[in-house]
Amino acid sequence: MTSAPKAGIVVVGSLNADLTIYCDRLPQPGETVHGNGFAVNPGGKSANQAVAASKLGGQVSLIGAVGEDPNGTMLLDSTASAGVDVSRVRRSDVATGVAVISVDAGGENSIIISAGANGTLRPSDVTSDAFQDAAVVCLCLEVGIDTVTAAAQAGHDAGATVLLNLSPYAEVPEVLAGLSDVLLVNAHEASLFLGAEADIPDAQAGVEAWEPVRSQFADRGLQRVLVTLGAHGSVVLDSLARGTEDQITRIAPTRVSAIDTTGAGDAFTGAVAARLAAGESLADAASFASVAAALAATKKGTQAAYPGVADVEQLRGA
Repeated sequence: MTSAPKAGIVVVGSLNADLTIYCDRLPQPGETVHGNGFAVNPGGKSANQAVAASKLGGQVSLIGAVGEDPNGTMLLDSTASAGVDVSRVRRSDVATGVAVISVDAGGENSIIISAGANGTLRPSDVTSDAFQDAAVVCLCLEVGIDTVTAAAQAGHDAGATVLLNLSPYAEVPEVLAGLSDVLLVNAHEASLFLGAEADIPDAQAGVEAWEPVRSQFADRGLQRVLVTLGAHGSVVLDSLARGTEDQITRIAPTRVSAIDTTGAGDAFTGAVAARLAAGESLADAASFASVAAALAATKKGTQAAYPGVADVEQLRGA
């Protein structure tokens, strides 16, 4: 009797309390501007990605650390209420991580993070038994590189697809890059990763302009890469696709009236993880994720703004 394919998603990384102030425009250096609203919301890239994936039908567990403080309790409650297994989120004697966020009238944001308890997450928190049912392991760089690498190795050993969101950008060791089955970057991060040889096309460039970039990533051992282009959609670079015509796919943007783009990238990542775990191709997952991220930007905050499958399918069919 053939066993059912694995469908679980394990997210390893950060949980932050988002301290968000809304304003007409973001201040220049040395300038003070008036705000017009303030909120404290659950956030952190990994917690956001876990919630997004869970709301989109994923079977998600989260590995992380929060403090023994009200913010830590808020984060555990919010993530668990979205259906995420938080039994492996450790309470720390260090205060919960915090993100200070400014959002302007057009939905653009600036963010400063303080790691707090996220900085206490260690490779020893990543144990192989947590990955037994994992189809996808979802990672970002808001915790230590050694912990991210340990999680990537555990996911690889379990036969899972390792999805690395290279954000916030940092140089990663070759071993971590080599363990990453799918790399998710924005255009700026792609340029930093590839270095001097990079020539990232204009966001509106055609498919053929992305062939050198696909080749450069492949030469670095990254066979499957998703490059997000903000309001211009995304590009899927899949060197493992069957036909050469399928190795580069442009994903059109989903047009919405953005209110708050904070966490929209995490919604995209979580949606990709959910669809990959469900067995979809990378291009199909990116197309679905484009709609999920757009919907997330139509509401204030992060996790509470994330859509369900029905919401995404309704907009896709509109």
